[in-house]
Amino acid sequence: MKPLKEVAMSYMALAEAQKKLQEGMYQEAVAESRRAMEISRTMPPEEAFDHDGFDGLCYAALVSAQAGLGEYVECLRSAERALRYFNRRGELQKDEGQQWIAVIFSRAVALQETGSLEDAAKELQIAGEMIAERKSDFIGKEKMVREIELRLAVLKERSKPEKDKNYRAWWEFWS
Repeated sequence: MKPLKEVAMSYMALAEAQKKLQEGMYQEAVAESRRAMEISRTMPPEEAFDHDGFDGLCYAALVSAQAGLGEYVECLRSAERALRYFNRRGELQKDEGQQWIAVIFSRAVALQETGSLEDAAKELQIAGEMIAERKSDFIGKEKMVREIELRLAVLKERSKPEKDKNYRAWWEFWS
């Protein structure tokens, strides 16, 4: 039997982290996500509790909070840990689907902000496709879609080659 107190406290801390995220209180969301993982680790290892899955959900909240704080290197590290769980599960219709999309999106933002523009564009496209495949709406969907479109437009503009200032068309030489 699971130690009900630790399970309940872990999930309450995770719910609080997600609430803080929605309110834009990123520092508090980081603290609550870490607290949720710490509480879950107090359970004995022989207990039947999906520690990896729970940590994946906690890292999902952590990724979004770190991106909101501009902590992009930490965000990328947390995203890798969250994606170990989400990529293994592969379900967009469940409640975790929204969190999976948020992890991909936040990772794309972190990649863009750290200068990995090509990787960022790929991740933004993946996040957009995931949103399109998802059967139901979720909180912040429209805002995320607008941000994806905006960031992709910026990346596309940056990838255009600059014209040389001394460039002259071939016909200019003959006139």
